Amino acid sequence: MAKTPFQSVDEYIAAQQEAVQHILERVRSAIRKAVPAAQEAISYNMPTYLLNGRRLVNFAAWKQHYSIFAATKPVVAAFQKELAAYQVAKGTIRFPLSEPVPVKLIERIAKFRARE
Repeated sequence: MAKTPFQSVDEYIAAQQEAVQHILERVRSAIRKAVPAAQEAISYNMPTYLLNGRRLVNFAAWKQHYSIFAATKPVVAAFQKELAAYQVAKGTIRFPLSEPVPVKLIERIAKFRARE
């Protein structure tokens, strides 16, 4: 990931490897579909979605996985079974780059966060 600050979600995604760009676009689409009123921003140098000024979810790409940062205690409790297949720690859910994007799960988590 670049050390210089990104100015937009488009810029962040474009800076990733081509195969990862497609994955991040699917994550982005899932969040936007789930919470169309959410505003895109960059926070902590990663894509962030805000609703009424509150952070719903961030996401970022790493070497072997991508993460969404939305694992509040209520989210972890509500999606315990679905999240069992993934690493969950300190507010982060890690998804392997080698597996299909769990679009429906990400949509449901984003909607849940919007209601929190």
